[in-house]
Amino acid sequence: MRRSAVLAAALLALTACTSDDGQDDDGAAQPSPGPSSLVACAEQPDQPARGAELMPALVLDCPGGGTLDLGRAPGVPTVVNLWGTWCPPCREEIPLLEEFAGTAGDAVQVVGVISKDGRPQSESFAEDAGITYPNAFDGDGELMTELGLNVLPFTYLLDPEGGVAHVQTGPVRSVQELRDLVAQHLGVQL
Repeated sequence: MRRSAVLAAALLALTACTSDDGQDDDGAAQPSPGPSSLVACAEQPDQPARGAELMPALVLDCPGGGTLDLGRAPGVPTVVNLWGTWCPPCREEIPLLEEFAGTAGDAVQVVGVISKDGRPQSESFAEDAGITYPNAFDGDGELMTELGLNVLPFTYLLDPEGGVAHVQTGPVRSVQELRDLVAQHLGVQL
């Protein structure tokens, strides 16, 4: 028990918390993040999202470049997946989303939202996992808060106007399941 407590204290000391002002707890400046291995988010049409149910109108930076503006229409059917490296089901789901994104081409776009996570951890995981679809970064989990979520993964299917067509609670278990959801709720056969 004592050994666990000492190990936890050592890990906490090694991970030094960072404050919102870009300085660590001792006031030393933190280096700004370097270039990302993540893919840039695509340009969106300059049209507000429309539909009976909409995502919160948040604008999230994409580490690979650009932004994801959930208040604007995506222009194409879109799969928005909220994930974090701290979420084991998310980590298992990522290869399925990657495979789906690779086969969907221009018919359906996939965008990840890295939620309540650290940028270095998420970028390292994304590189190791070979993620080639764009991801937005929401380190503080603002989108999760706005949606009333406290667990992940959640996947939102958006129509081209930005309306929420379906919400998948928990992970998808196969690429075929995701294809079926997209066909049923977005009308896109892959």
